[in-house]
Amino acid sequence: MGHRTKAALFRAASAIALCLHSAAHAHTQRVPAAQINSGDTAWMISATALVLLMTIPGLALFYAGMVRKKNILATMAQSLAVCALVSLLWFAIGYSLAFMPGSEFLGDTSARWLQTLYFHKGEAKLSVHSLANTIPESVFVMFQLSFAIITPALIAGAFAERMRFLALLLFMALWSLLVYAPIAHCVWEPGGWLAKQGMLDFAGGTVVHINAGIAGLVAAFMLGRRVGFGEEPLRPANLGYTMIGASLLWVGWMGFNGGSAGAADGRAGLAMLVTQLGAASAALAWMVAEWIVRRAPTLLGLCSGAVAGLVAITPASGFVDAQAAVIIGAAAGVGCYWGATGLKRLLGADDSLDVFGVHGVGGVIGALLTGVFADAAIGGAPGSLAVQALGVVCTLAYSGIASALILWLVDGLVGLRVTRQQEAQGLDVSQHGERVE
Repeated sequence: MGHRTKAALFRAASAIALCLHSAAHAHTQRVPAAQINSGDTAWMISATALVLLMTIPGLALFYAGMVRKKNILATMAQSLAVCALVSLLWFAIGYSLAFMPGSEFLGDTSARWLQTLYFHKGEAKLSVHSLANTIPESVFVMFQLSFAIITPALIAGAFAERMRFLALLLFMALWSLLVYAPIAHCVWEPGGWLAKQGMLDFAGGTVVHINAGIAGLVAAFMLGRRVGFGEEPLRPANLGYTMIGASLLWVGWMGFNGGSAGAADGRAGLAMLVTQLGAASAALAWMVAEWIVRRAPTLLGLCSGAVAGLVAITPASGFVDAQAAVIIGAAAGVGCYWGATGLKRLLGADDSLDVFGVHGVGGVIGALLTGVFADAAIGGAPGSLAVQALGVVCTLAYSGIASALILWLVDGLVGLRVTRQQEAQGLDVSQHGERVE
């Protein structure tokens, strides 16, 4: 091969590589530090901290209070371990798969190891993502990481008190990359398939809650019921923990929904207001439903109702007004009460902490009602019940099937469930060698 031919091939290869690089980085730009909005950045850093607070310690306490005493520490350990594990996976490849352009169904690997982030002291330049172009990309990465952490952590409530810790780690790692990242890309990345259909999900009703809810239901079926389920009372250890956890979730949700505006603006403020109203409406609706059916309003019911309202208002929070928020919350309170009681009995699954009943059902209610109540004057996009239903069905199908396949694989590799003896002993001792005295 002649020198000229080699040079021509080299130039062609370089041109192709440059085109691929430009396409891969279409959503990442370099801007002078002066273009970064300090107010937006401060708000998004605060919102990120609030969302992280939802998992540790919020979700850890919320779940730990509902399991039996012998499983409190194991339940807390699951939330903390998922937080650490998903953080490193997000750094390695998860962020790139979720938020780089790639295909309609999955991002490319151009941002692996977060190599798109850029800071040079001499020129004071930062990278920004097209979805949040007034804040440093590092803040956007961290904000989205807090969502990627809580989503798999939610699933653990469905199989509480009976999964091997090693199996949990393997499942969460694979699920984070193979289920969460593709769905986040499809819904939130502008080139994603559901995003192009017009799917509205402001802060994760589909990406987080329906996704986690159906995965939890599948896991509950595949692991089977706890020993003694339906035969003896499996009483919560400490509902005080649950109430504190629910309160932390409620407060943290202000960052969850308000931060999804990507800026410190009126839309963020409205998102926070409707979040409060949706949660309050659902808590009271669940309380009334439980009062009528069981003749007693319980603390657990109030906590569950509040979380149900927070779940349901999440996809709608940047698209609806205050009146719609109250309606969505009330619908979620009654609907999720039925999901955690009547539907749970109908399905026959031991969804230990009602992950599907609250997050799955609440996510579906919220996603569909977003299509009904979304106001283009608020969010800039009209709602479509048909498109929302398409997103719900696709998420249920993909997450359900993929979760089942991952669980099947993990079961074949290390086994999913602890032995009957270990379950009777409690996961605190059998999996971690610790106990609550």
